[in-house]
Amino acid sequence: MDGRDWKKFLLPYEQAVEELKVKFKTLRAELKSRDEYSPIEFVTGRVKRTSSILEKAKRLSVPMDQLETGIEDIAGIRIMCQFVEDIERLAELIRVREDMTLLYEKDYITNKKPSGYRSYHMIVEYRVQTALGMKRVLAEIQLRTLAMNFWATIEHSLNYKYRESLPEDVVARLSRAAEAAYQLDQEMSSIREEIVEAQKLFEDKSSIVAKVLNGIQELYFHLRVREAAQFQMRFNELWDTDDVWLLKKLSNEVDQAVHRAKKNSLA
Repeated sequence: MDGRDWKKFLLPYEQAVEELKVKFKTLRAELKSRDEYSPIEFVTGRVKRTSSILEKAKRLSVPMDQLETGIEDIAGIRIMCQFVEDIERLAELIRVREDMTLLYEKDYITNKKPSGYRSYHMIVEYRVQTALGMKRVLAEIQLRTLAMNFWATIEHSLNYKYRESLPEDVVARLSRAAEAAYQLDQEMSSIREEIVEAQKLFEDKSSIVAKVLNGIQELYFHLRVREAAQFQMRFNELWDTDDVWLLKKLSNEVDQAVHRAKKNSLA
């Protein structure tokens, strides 16, 4: 058994996972702030447990002194997308990044595994600045749809229970479930434009509502109580109509009123 200090060995990988999660969450927020469609639904990450590293090293015949290059997924990032098309868009965004080096890609969507597993893997080299200096670590970035992730999570749990020796009936059921998940992704892709448009309308309305209510609060702050109350009444009347255009018009009027209130406060 290797006698290394595993806690210290895993520290750079833990740092890499945390930094990468922040970077991809920031990418999602940036795209949305630019009113662009974001292919990222949400991001998770994990560092492989010591027992899992040892088991994989044994299975792949990786010498203990070559773990850093022989086991590529000690640091793992998982990014969920709504649609299969989003995966290629996101992969392209990762390919052109300058804060990590793409080593190679594994397409398990076009070429699914015999078990039915589908996902898109990208192996990157990522530099972390530690107390002992800069260190390069390998990380695996998995891109999946929500349906792919649901299936993979169930399969992983079952493999853990049966120690990689699934009963034939369970294998058959998992295979059918994988195909059902794939068909679900295909159906969602066929109505992608309608879904994205509906989500955009919802986000636009939410943004406008927040802007109106924040503006009304600012008017109260500047002691424009009567004006604020009038806007609040108009907002209450519009809230049930679902008329985004009228809400936007009200938002512009509130903006102008806030601007006047600030200007008078400075006078």
